[in-house]
Amino acid sequence: MIHMADKKRIVVGLSGGVDSSVAAFLLRQQGHDVVGVFMKNWHDSSVVISNECPWVEDSIDAMMVAEKLDIPFHTIDFSEPYRKRIVDYMFAEYQQGRTPNPDVLCNREIKFDVFLQAAKKLGADYVATGHYCRKDIFTTGSKTRYRLLAGADPDKDQSYFLCQLSQAQLAKALFPIGDLQKSEVRKIAGELKLVTAEKKDSQGLCFVGKVRLPEFLQQQLKPKKGKVVEIAPELIASHNKNTHIPDYFDAATESLSPEILNSLCNPFHYEADLGQVAGMHQGAHFFTIGQRKGLNIGGHAEPLYVLATDTKNNLVYAGMGHNHPGLLRPGLHVKTEDVHWIRDDLQLKVDQDLYCLARIRYRQPLQEARLIMKEAGLFVLFRNQQWSTAAGQFAAFYLDDECIGSGIIAT
Repeated sequence: MIHMADKKRIVVGLSGGVDSSVAAFLLRQQGHDVVGVFMKNWHDSSVVISNECPWVEDSIDAMMVAEKLDIPFHTIDFSEPYRKRIVDYMFAEYQQGRTPNPDVLCNREIKFDVFLQAAKKLGADYVATGHYCRKDIFTTGSKTRYRLLAGADPDKDQSYFLCQLSQAQLAKALFPIGDLQKSEVRKIAGELKLVTAEKKDSQGLCFVGKVRLPEFLQQQLKPKKGKVVEIAPELIASHNKNTHIPDYFDAATESLSPEILNSLCNPFHYEADLGQVAGMHQGAHFFTIGQRKGLNIGGHAEPLYVLATDTKNNLVYAGMGHNHPGLLRPGLHVKTEDVHWIRDDLQLKVDQDLYCLARIRYRQPLQEARLIMKEAGLFVLFRNQQWSTAAGQFAAFYLDDECIGSGIIAT
């Protein structure tokens, strides 16, 4: 992490977990004026997995950590902006048959925006979180820029979740545990006898807790019975063969016309009469591409996977087997307005391209990718076809271990 010689006032987002607890300790150890804040983002316990109210338990743990570290502690209610910016976004995306990632948006909109503004009112110079990532600073001429780097622990790297941050947000952000392994974080917490030392990592929605997603969505999206249409792999394989462009990944940029890029990056167009009805579902908006659970259709040699959804006509298209060609895509498209550059100095202009690495989900190994900017937006081609690419997901772009930008997948 970046060590500052001067004493700073740093507000730490204490989530009630071990990572943010150790982050606060490390800053305190360096002599900074540390304040702990628990973000209360959700009230409704009707959709959580256990009968306990998760935010209450987490807030108590956060308070006990602050007490142990002898730092001031506050609980601030962000439930209204969280509902407007995150929850409403989730419902709208699922309603349109898209796959949102609320954790990415939560970092951009809540932790490093609403929380940052609240921290400034407490006199903060910086905000800190327990993310496993790093940042560094470099100067070109009179311009100072910030780099978002992967965490030192490859199994815990969370740079993907921060892929929508801006230079202004990074300037005020600190990631104290980014240079540590998870085992080291646990060891420090154990030696300090922190209540969070052995606490399991949260698996739920950002600052909501362990949530049953179907029940969560059913708060606004009602069940609606519809057909599951099974698509034979031969149909997709034949289509892919017709649209495959040999050596497209390394082709000259000028040879990659909009038509070719669209054929590579847009998904197959499904229609109900292309397959056979295999069963029924309770609402196309409850499913996402690559989903296996919830279809509840037997009688196949291999499980069925969701290939596509049509929320307008309430249809779910499915295919048999993990390797169904309908689950594989050689590229994706991001609309111009949905392209975000953390490193604004690396921003591509129309007809420029960049070889880099990319991932379309957390913990996915980085993939060889090529970014090609066109009038219609950014086209991302992959050296190897990608499994389960869904509209609404964030694709994050890297140069080595630096996350340089991201985009919301349009199709």
